[in-house]
This record gives sequence, structure tokens and C-alpha cells, in this order.
Amino acid sequence: MACSRVKSSIKFWERSFLRSPQYTFQKRQASGLTSINEISEDVLAESALYAPAPSDEDIKSFDPIARAKRRKRQLPHSRYHYKAPRYYRGPLHPHQPPPPSDPHSREFVPGPFSISRLEETYHSTLAPDLLSLLYTHHPPGTLPGPVGQRLRSWDGSSPYHKNRPLRPPRGGPSLRLLQRNITFRNIPRLEKIHVHAFLPASGKHPNDVPVGSMVVQAITGVRATIFNARQTIHNFGLTKGEPTAVGVELRGEQMYDFLAKVVDVVLPKIKDYEGVAGRSGDSSGNINWRLESDIVGLFPEIEINYDAYPPKAIPKIDIICNTTATTDRDARLLLASMGVPFHGKHVN
Repeated sequence: MACSRVKSSIKFWERSFLRSPQYTFQKRQASGLTSINEISEDVLAESALYAPAPSDEDIKSFDPIARAKRRKRQLPHSRYHYKAPRYYRGPLHPHQPPPPSDPHSREFVPGPFSISRLEETYHSTLAPDLLSLLYTHHPPGTLPGPVGQRLRSWDGSSPYHKNRPLRPPRGGPSLRLLQRNITFRNIPRLEKIHVHAFLPASGKHPNDVPVGSMVVQAITGVRATIFNARQTIHNFGLTKGEPTAVGVELRGEQMYDFLAKVVDVVLPKIKDYEGVAGRSGDSSGNINWRLESDIVGLFPEIEINYDAYPPKAIPKIDIICNTTATTDRDARLLLASMGVPFHGKHVN
């Protein structure tokens, strides 16, 4: 088999040589020569396409597997045979894993090969508009205005207020994020979306967990993760160790596709839908809202095959949008520009 392949390749290169313009020019120079066998070896050696026919010993000793193994032993540090370390052994170890953007990395993901319509709209239109709306300009030679103190002082109505430390800000024990001036470096953008479905009655109805995970996976395109209860709470019907919820985390193209599907396909089908409550948010730029089970059935992946899901087992889903904004006002403005409707009094 190997001998026949070598002979066929030799014939192919001979035909290619005979058709090449270099051989045609040499044939014109060599008068009276009509066959390739009659051309002198000096003329043939000048051609880059000509190679002498291999001998029988070369054909018998040809072993591509042995050549590959020998080449691998001779070039142990070749970049084509580089293998990233499986485990990270610390910053002082001589073998460091390449960055995820390197094709040799184990975490390398090729792409993106396409960009969603909503993401392209954000980079081309929404980001410049948000920068124009939220930008705070300070003319040259002027200083920004005074910044109020985050910790509140005592009013001095009681003698016990003297020498006391400042009080924390209103709203709770946790401090809010620092609000920075919006520039072209920190325009609010969508970071990730959590789609979460709580299944409190999974103990009495075990089928709710597979149906809920199938629904979440169908509408997001990502395999759902099952969460177990950490402790027992009788009021909520939770038992420690039992599955109580399913959820996924969306980033990148899947995140934009899911949000565009919710805004353009699902929400317009809801009759007399007012929108997301203006008070939804955690005062740190994260907006969340809930879709009831009958609204989840309006997703095209569920609606086209609605009989495959038990109606009572379709769960409610919570959508949590995490943004890079530091206030709910900026996050609400970002989502509103993407088409998410809001109603009621806006808090923060």
C-alpha cells in the first residue's frame, strides 16, 4: 500500500513538472530533447519541483509513525506539543498556565463568531446615549462640588451624643456602593443575568424538579443547576438536603439573546402588563422581577410544545439582572433603554 502511494505521488510530481513554465523554458533551451529522460541531470536539478525517484530501500524503510515519534523526542519544547498544566500550583511555580485567551489554555473558548442584535445596538447606540445622559462635566480649572459625608452625625439633642462615633447611613447595616462620575470608561452595561426558579413543593411533588429544570433549560439554552436546601424551614416546607430550586447564569451572547426574547416576544403577549415595579432593586445596580407560571408558558420554546409540560408543574421564574452600575437609577435607565418597561414610583 505504501509503495503504491509513493509511486502515484512520484507520477503526480512528474506531471506537474512537465506542465510547469520552468520546464517549458528549459525544454526550449535544450534543442532536440523530447523526453524528460533525455534531459541532463544538471538541468533537472535546477528545478524546484523535481526530486529524484526514491530507491527500493527508501520505500521499505519509510515509517511515518516512527518519524513522528523521533521528531517528538527531538523537539520536546516545541509550541505545537505544549500542554498547559492541569492544576494551578501557585504564582511561584515555574510552569504557569497561559491566559484563557491563548489557544493552548484549557479554558480557551473560540469566538465569538457572531454578535446579537441587542449587544450590537448597545455598543453602537445605547452606550453613547447613556454617556450623554449620565456624563458630568467639570470645566478646566474648576473643582468638583463637595461630596456629602456618608456617615451621619448626631444632632446634639442629648448629652450622650458627645464623642460618639458617627452613625451609619440610612437603609440598613450594609453600606452602599460608591457612586462615581460616569465617563467613557465606566458606562453602565449588563454583566450577567440569573434565571432562578423556586420549587418549595418539591418534597410533596418530586416531578417539579425535572420539569422546572427542563423549562429553565428550554427558555435559556443552558443546562440548569439544581440547588438543595441548606437547612430545614417548616413554614416554607423546606427540608435540609432536598432539591428546592433550579437556576442558570447567563453571560455574553446568551444573556443578550434571552433579554431580547423576554422584551420583544414574551412581555408584549401579556395583556394589560404595566411593567417592572420601579422599586425593584437592591440599591447597588441590580434589578430583579418575577414572571408567573402562566407568563412562562408564553416563551416560544414552551408555547410550541406546551402539552409536554404539566401546567401545574411549570414554575415561576425570577430574573435578576446584574449591571456594572452602582445605583438603581443608572441600572434602571440601562434596562429601560433595552426595552424593559417600568411603572410606579422609582426608588433610588
